[in-house]
Amino acid sequence: MRPAQEALARALREHAIRTGEFVLASGRRSEWYVDGRLVTFRGDCVDIVGDAVMEALDGAGGVDFDAVGGLAIGADPVTVAVARASGARGFAVRKEAKDHGVGGRIAGPLEPGDRVLVVDDTVTSGGSILQAVDAVRDYGCSVVAAAALLDRGGELAARLRGIGVQYVTVLTAAELGFSAGS
Repeated sequence: MRPAQEALARALREHAIRTGEFVLASGRRSEWYVDGRLVTFRGDCVDIVGDAVMEALDGAGGVDFDAVGGLAIGADPVTVAVARASGARGFAVRKEAKDHGVGGRIAGPLEPGDRVLVVDDTVTSGGSILQAVDAVRDYGCSVVAAAALLDRGGELAARLRGIGVQYVTVLTAAELGFSAGS
């Protein structure tokens, strides 16, 4: 692991991993849970999060993007951290379209035609990333890659490959001492 990725793993172990019995957003049951927001919303971890994502992208050959974002609210602090580390614009995808103001599902300075990196904190099946990819494409942007701080399920890469999106994971379940999909 690279330095920021190792620092992220330490921060997750210290602040975000819980053991017990949990039901995940995917509906699956697990004996461990990672509340990524206990790390991503920490001021002392913002640089770690952004740098870890950029290290992972560099390790995957680099990804050129204009904007970064994902489904609110889990992706929001990851978005800000990556925007800070990369200089890209950040945005959020609302779960439902807003029917007042300027409306729509996109909040922030995303422009049609932008090359986009979609992010999230923790994924099992990747439903939030897939929803964000659809919304960003519907907005007229190209999704050049998706990245997750932690992939605990190990199945998202194939799903994204099937829709033509490169996938980069910063950390896997195994790197935190757990088996994929557990």
